[in-house]
Amino acid sequence: MQKTLVIIKPDAVQRRLIGKIINRFEEKGLEIIGLKITVISKELAKEHYSVHDGKDYYKKLIEFMISGPAVMMVLRGKKAIEVTRKLMGSTFGHEAAPGTIRGDFAMSKRCNLLHSSDSEESAEREISLFFENEDLIQNDQSCLKWIYDLPGSPTDEDSF
Repeated sequence: MQKTLVIIKPDAVQRRLIGKIINRFEEKGLEIIGLKITVISKELAKEHYSVHDGKDYYKKLIEFMISGPAVMMVLRGKKAIEVTRKLMGSTFGHEAAPGTIRGDFAMSKRCNLLHSSDSEESAEREISLFFENEDLIQNDQSCLKWIYDLPGSPTDEDSF
């Protein structure tokens, strides 16, 4: 199973969208294995967004990310990175398709509610910035057999 980091940004927290956003990921079948709310330090925000250093929006992005509480979440599931990014929608809220999180709740370019990892390498690096290994739940949930076509599950393609 793949893991990804999702940050529910300060704009979504201030707008009280945490529950609605988490619900979308859970309803899709992604499992939350790490969750915390905090105000991100300036140093951590700079490290997290270091790939954008030097770009014209970098300073504003850092200021935005440290402006209030944010929710850090690690999701696990089949193709978790791809699925998460599709659920989120296009980066700019006004361009995001209806039915996506941003399409339903965002209009802004900068205040776009969420961040998520864009690759397995990014996910590994980003998760390690916000979570220790022991902070992540490692157990298997029995409901996964009803969501994925796992060997031996009622939905296993080989059993049909």
